[in-house]
Amino acid sequence: MTQTRIGFVKQALLPQGWRCNVRIATDESGRFVHIAPDATPDGVDWRADVAIPSTPNLHSHAFQRAMAGLTERRQNPADTFWTWRMLMYRLALRISPGDMRTIATHLYIEMLRAGYTQVAEFHYLHHAPDGAPYANPAEMSVQLIAAAQDAGIGLTLLPTLYARSGFGASGLQSDQRRFATSAETIMEIAERAADTVGDSRLTVGLGLHSLRAVDIADAARLTERHVHSGPVHIHVAEQTREVDECLASTGARPVSYLLDNAPVDDRWCLVHATHMDAEETARAADSRAVAGLCPITEANLGDGFFPFQDYIARKGAWGVGSDSNVLISPGEELRLLEYGQRLSRRQRCLGLPEGEVGSTGAALYRAAAQGGAQACGLLAGGDTLWGITVGARADLCTLDAARLSLPGLTGDAILDAAIFAGTALPIRDVMCAGEWRVCDGRHPLQDAARERFNMTAAALLEE
Repeated sequence: MTQTRIGFVKQALLPQGWRCNVRIATDESGRFVHIAPDATPDGVDWRADVAIPSTPNLHSHAFQRAMAGLTERRQNPADTFWTWRMLMYRLALRISPGDMRTIATHLYIEMLRAGYTQVAEFHYLHHAPDGAPYANPAEMSVQLIAAAQDAGIGLTLLPTLYARSGFGASGLQSDQRRFATSAETIMEIAERAADTVGDSRLTVGLGLHSLRAVDIADAARLTERHVHSGPVHIHVAEQTREVDECLASTGARPVSYLLDNAPVDDRWCLVHATHMDAEETARAADSRAVAGLCPITEANLGDGFFPFQDYIARKGAWGVGSDSNVLISPGEELRLLEYGQRLSRRQRCLGLPEGEVGSTGAALYRAAAQGGAQACGLLAGGDTLWGITVGARADLCTLDAARLSLPGLTGDAILDAAIFAGTALPIRDVMCAGEWRVCDGRHPLQDAARERFNMTAAALLEE
């Protein structure tokens, strides 16, 4: 149970910009109720040098954390996403409900320690290893909810429709049997999961695996029937092979086909959207959907470069996610996004729209926080409250100023240094919904969760 607490921060990033000597109060419901710059530290419960809003993680496949680092051995002379996917399927066929909770609990603690306070779990591992439904069709979803509650992180659960193995296919391959669902099954899982939700940190939306795995007519019906009005996420245009197959099957490129045939709006998150032409880029930005960028995973899988400059020129919303969870670092996601653009365009400081000047780190961080909150369903009904502001959920991170690259940094220079001059964001403490989940870099359950994860991973990886 949260309690009313008052803190004092020497420098805090508010929606209006950086402010000094900020008094911050949270209430029993886990929301910010008072923010006062230029205040005094009298009678406070906690203090910090620097506080910033947290960045939601808009795309995760929790179970894949159990294979992190094991896919870097070349399997054949033309190793690609599609060969990586075969290794992922092998792991997916071994995981029990208890394994899922263990893996996700450890992962979500890692996310909190890295500075994420909300994660959108794109969840398609629904059934038993033989493909049969569990007695409770939402069994694996329930385990993810339990893991999020154990860790104390906010969860946007996205039960995901996965109905076919490719464009024009009538079903799934044998190694995809745990993913097999219909629109009706997904609706039932979403409704059962929603019935277990009892606090402000948990949201239920919907996932559509991809255009190759979902009939667009089913997708449209499912989103129209989604009574919870939660977010809708879909993988789209991640690989050039997907673009080629979509063109051959439908006569249109993936993002164009999606925008022409589904009610895409600000509830939607287009995950990856890597391979868009100029028209698709403009239409995606104008749709008000969020582009879900996962630079670490996209680099790891060799996906390609997102058309970032053209997209933000039209004020397109975007955020970042950890996807395959090979590395948990919001700062590295932002740095790699920026550096990928620099390498592809042979220019510097591209996190701002062309013609604008200012801090690259601050521009990236602010946009990712806002876009991530939108994609996670935290800004429903036109609410723009995310960040350290009255009425918003009380989520924030404090930074260890001693771990920044230089002393005495102020304002946006803090974020520039934190993102570009360190191996990770120098997170010290993390608050989620008014509760301190990480203090001085440690989560109270991290050691026990790691031990259980190690035992589970070792068993899963046995030949």
